[in-house]
Amino acid sequence: MLNYEFPPLGGGGGVASYKLAKGFVDRGYHVDYITTWFSGLKKYEVVDGIHIHRVKVIGRKELTVATMFSMISFPFLAYRKAIKLCKTKNYDFINTQFVIPTGPLGVWLSKKFKIKNILSIHGGDIYDPSKKNSPHEKWYFRKVINWVMNNSDFIVAQSSNTKKNAIKYYNPDRDIQIIPLPYEPFSFEKISRNDLGMNDDIFYVISTGRLVKRKGFDFLLKSLAKVNKVHALIIGDGPEKNNLQELAISLGLLDRVHFLGFVTEEKKFQYLSQSDVYILSSVHEGFGIVLQEAMQIGLPIISTDNGGQIDLINENENGYLIQFGDDIALAEKIELFQKNNELRRNFSDCNMEKINDFRTEKICNMYLRLILS
Repeated sequence: MLNYEFPPLGGGGGVASYKLAKGFVDRGYHVDYITTWFSGLKKYEVVDGIHIHRVKVIGRKELTVATMFSMISFPFLAYRKAIKLCKTKNYDFINTQFVIPTGPLGVWLSKKFKIKNILSIHGGDIYDPSKKNSPHEKWYFRKVINWVMNNSDFIVAQSSNTKKNAIKYYNPDRDIQIIPLPYEPFSFEKISRNDLGMNDDIFYVISTGRLVKRKGFDFLLKSLAKVNKVHALIIGDGPEKNNLQELAISLGLLDRVHFLGFVTEEKKFQYLSQSDVYILSSVHEGFGIVLQEAMQIGLPIISTDNGGQIDLINENENGYLIQFGDDIALAEKIELFQKNNELRRNFSDCNMEKINDFRTEKICNMYLRLILS
């Protein structure tokens, strides 16, 4: 498996591929996973049976955010390690995560050693409307992406939206399979609202993710200003934190918006379990792992409608879809859940059932059917 990210480095794509790798291990495969090294991390270790090989890249300055130089350098600097492994191991297949930046590495190895390569595209690696340097806007990225896709044995998109964008902007000459990201329920100690410093009499919406423009937390804050007696919990950190705090002050929300920063996985799920509604306010999402986490807890969901989240949300069953920037619509949906406990319970039951569709075993089998077909 090839991916420039692996927890704790990176975001949701790294977490998803880690779960997928563990699923292959559980099915009896030996998995070598080549990823990026960062200060404080081991260059080699075994995590849940996955053999992690970390290589130094140029300019990686943060755990959560990759610089352009660090991404561009990864396939070149990881090549030597990958060659060494391929010479000593008889691999059944390669799984390359992210067409940019990891894609070229998977193609090079696949061609050199004649190993089948499954390319997994995540969404933001081919299309990110919140960035001026989004791959679909740059001719040189489009050229590389098209070459990687057309030289991979299989292409997997984790959502119908990602598949749609891949065809629209790159038009590969082979089929694209839709296989969602795997999910395994997270076990955590349940505690009370009081233990978390939350008030039993307050209605809480919650949202998690890196504080970057694409996540649209400013949209969430503007909507919250139109609703009375609702507090928001925001878990995560990033370059937009100061801007969001200033916006909260200007909107008079400082006492109703709680920036919790980075917390442990257990603490995150404890906050989720004590909240009332989950909100995804992103400009675009390739998939939306955070929605799977909300589903596990049984949280009703309000989400923007641009991205892979449309595959996870069934309108009027487990959540609502709204347009990004429509702060009135978001405010109205929050108030709807605030006033209707029965509606929240119905959506909650639906989500706790639906999360079983993403069990890692099911997702791994879908991948393996590609190789074995």
